[in-house]
Amino acid sequence: MNPVKSRAYITILLHLLVWMLFAFILLFYQPLTWNIPLPYQFWIKQSGVLVMLVVVFYVNSNILVPRLLMKNGNLGFIVVILAIICVAGPLINMLDESLHLPELMDKAFNASGMFRPHRRKDRLDIFLIMMTVMIVGISTSVTLIQKWQADKQLREALEKEKIGSELSFLKAQINPHFFFNTLNNIYALTHVDVENSRRALHKLSRMMRYLLYDTQAGITPLSKEVSFIVDYLELMKLRLNDTTKVSFEGPLLSQDIQIAPMLFLPYIENAFKHGVSAVAPSVIAIELSLQDKVLEMKVTNTIFNENAEIVDSYGGIGLSNTKRRLDLLYPGKHTFSAGKTEDSNEFIVHLTLTLDDPELYSR
Repeated sequence: MNPVKSRAYITILLHLLVWMLFAFILLFYQPLTWNIPLPYQFWIKQSGVLVMLVVVFYVNSNILVPRLLMKNGNLGFIVVILAIICVAGPLINMLDESLHLPELMDKAFNASGMFRPHRRKDRLDIFLIMMTVMIVGISTSVTLIQKWQADKQLREALEKEKIGSELSFLKAQINPHFFFNTLNNIYALTHVDVENSRRALHKLSRMMRYLLYDTQAGITPLSKEVSFIVDYLELMKLRLNDTTKVSFEGPLLSQDIQIAPMLFLPYIENAFKHGVSAVAPSVIAIELSLQDKVLEMKVTNTIFNENAEIVDSYGGIGLSNTKRRLDLLYPGKHTFSAGKTEDSNEFIVHLTLTLDDPELYSR
């Protein structure tokens, strides 16, 4: 069933239950305590009171609260409510008189031998006033709560739309950034090995197909993201010499799960950017593990003195955008750390994601 229709049905049911409760109090509770035969005019009067309370409830809910209270007309709202309370009593007294109910009720009580205190005509009906005040309070509270919920849903929808637009912008920045760096790598390779450059172009076309078609939904299977990383690493190996060792350890997947695409690539790119030397030995190690829906990534690369300042200011377009995406997609469900180790010349990036139904937005 449509959620909107479900909420509407539930609201109607709650209203019916509340009015059934008030109908029981007005029509049955008092007569049951008296336990005497009552004239039919009594039921007419009590039904009139119930109708008046229904009218007060919905007039207040649909007219007074939206047009006065919600528009800062507090004084006018209070004046109108007090006027309604003051008018309610005389109206019910007029109904009593027109039905000759006081005399009929006296006869019914006298016939049963029960004493009924005499009430002056000009005396305020405290019970009726309290019922009216209660109805006004319930009506005002329900209307304000509904307005608050509607405003909250609107804010959430606007926030979701804003996040979706921002993610589209971030993804648009990350993908060209990766494409630009990879093309530069292949261009350098064409001067050294034409055959390997062709293989590199084939891998790049497969990777770009993934970016263009498989990531448009905003989520992607983890297995495809892992395959994408493997292709990227194979592509990068084509231009590396024997002094750089690259290793990758992927997760053991008993079942595929969905993640946001392109979260890991900027950190892997950064490892190749700062962890490769033409003469000195270097190591780049990427580890992905999955346990109990907690996905962990660890990227380790050797750093060199000439790169120390760059590493300290860990940033860049791709990295900053990825950090922003993590904040938007996995709020409170990710941890991140990056820094040099004290006992070795290595830079380690550590990221964990909790993948229990992440809120992913696609645009």
